[in-house]
Amino acid sequence: MLYTFLKIPAWLALYIYCRKLIINKKELLQCDGPLLIAANHPNSFLDAVIVASIFRKPVYSLARGDAFVNNFYKRLLFSLKMLPVYRISEGAENLENNYTTFSDCIDIFKKKGIVLIFSEGLCKNEWHLRPLKKGTARLAISAWQQGIPLKVLPLGINYSSFRNFGKNVILNFGELISNPDSYRDEKKFPDGKSVIDFNIKLKQQLQNLVIEADANDKEKIKQIFYVRQSVVKKILLFVPAIAGWLLHAPLYYPVILLIKNRANDHYDSIAVGLLFILYPIYLVAITVIIYFITKSFLALLILLLIPFTAWSYVQLKKQILL
Repeated sequence: MLYTFLKIPAWLALYIYCRKLIINKKELLQCDGPLLIAANHPNSFLDAVIVASIFRKPVYSLARGDAFVNNFYKRLLFSLKMLPVYRISEGAENLENNYTTFSDCIDIFKKKGIVLIFSEGLCKNEWHLRPLKKGTARLAISAWQQGIPLKVLPLGINYSSFRNFGKNVILNFGELISNPDSYRDEKKFPDGKSVIDFNIKLKQQLQNLVIEADANDKEKIKQIFYVRQSVVKKILLFVPAIAGWLLHAPLYYPVILLIKNRANDHYDSIAVGLLFILYPIYLVAITVIIYFITKSFLALLILLLIPFTAWSYVQLKKQILL
């Protein structure tokens, strides 16, 4: 219920958070399950939010187990269709809980659902594909061995920046992997070799989908991510963009100062999460103030106009900070 309630606002928020969302194969967003999306993981839970927001069907996401620290967070994350995956660093006693999560994923596949897994295992803010863990292969092979017609969809998630609001995001989808027959004969293809074979196939695709760049090579990053805009668009949005900066500075800058030196690789996700929660409150507060000043219900138009000014500012602000 909470997932459905938040999906549309989250989708709308993408157009303020992102200047441009570039998707190479938009037709795949209409995919039916059973489907396993195998992605890199450069930007914490924001990766899952973006993917879940743009797919037509609900997307279940696998998340690090230490986020499920108590019953309240468990219920909240489960309601957002997030399932825990535990690492040895989070306690060996928790590893057996991964069997429950994988079993839940198999049940989702049986119901023609979609699951998102981050095949690198850990989040790191970089333009680089890291070594793949075994979880994606084991989950896919387990489904195939149970006769589930699962398809695996490689996805490269690429951001123009990991700390600047209003970025360009490139989502590169690969070719669907659906060749389960070679993994069904365990004598011919033992478990260890099947995992290695699957990861080789997945890595070959992800290497072409994940953008590789050195963090210090700003010129290369600019060449890859810069999106040209028309002069007409810049002229039309100039005044709304100035209004957008003035209206949103009292909300944006305190949030950024609060987390500036605390969030590390989760900076972007925490910033967007806080702003997503606080923004409706901020809009209502401004609307109420304007209503009491003007005594006019036209103040309700502010609920539409202020987000438009935010979008305008994001469209015109500097794209790549060199």
